[in-house]
Amino acid sequence: MGLIGPNGAGKTTMFNVICGLAPSAGRVHFKGGDITGLPPHRICLRGIARTFQLTRPFVELSVRDNVAAAALFGRGPGRTLRPVEAREAADRVLEWVNLDHRRSVLAKELLFSERRRLELARALATDPELLCLDEVMAGLTVEEADDMVVILGRLRREHTLSVLVIEHVMKVVMALCDRIVVLNHGSKLAEGTPHEVAGHPQVIEAYLGVDGA
Repeated sequence: MGLIGPNGAGKTTMFNVICGLAPSAGRVHFKGGDITGLPPHRICLRGIARTFQLTRPFVELSVRDNVAAAALFGRGPGRTLRPVEAREAADRVLEWVNLDHRRSVLAKELLFSERRRLELARALATDPELLCLDEVMAGLTVEEADDMVVILGRLRREHTLSVLVIEHVMKVVMALCDRIVVLNHGSKLAEGTPHEVAGHPQVIEAYLGVDGA
């Protein structure tokens, strides 16, 4: 599912509420359980992972150990990994996001686009059932964004998890998402298939203005 809307619509705030920020009203339910306001580490154990617009890896650790840390502490009860198993899990995830050739370098040495992929790898290593991606394309070149689309396309095809994507690059949203929700000023403006949302008059007005100017 894609989550789109103008700047300030409330997209990242929604992610924050899903991942532990206490809302002023209402409740957050996941798989039949109330997760409202739980600490982020407990929400992770419930099976929810997210990426952030601002990547903050452990810069003095290797790429592999960054992902292994997520694999080690992100699993649910009864699925705890030993350190060697966490590193093996990290190697599998790094290969999947095309960072396996950089596994031994320190995170601080990565290029910006590689940090984006490391952020995705760390989230995936927690073995989530719901993956929330917050503008993973931000700051990437066209070529780098195309590479990320390939990775996310494989994610759709090969992993049994739900993905919620915040993205401003509309060709990415249209290519990857089955459904799209449009937010505007904190409220849901529209919901439907990419085709339905793209032609929605209120969506066009929110993005382009009444006259499309």
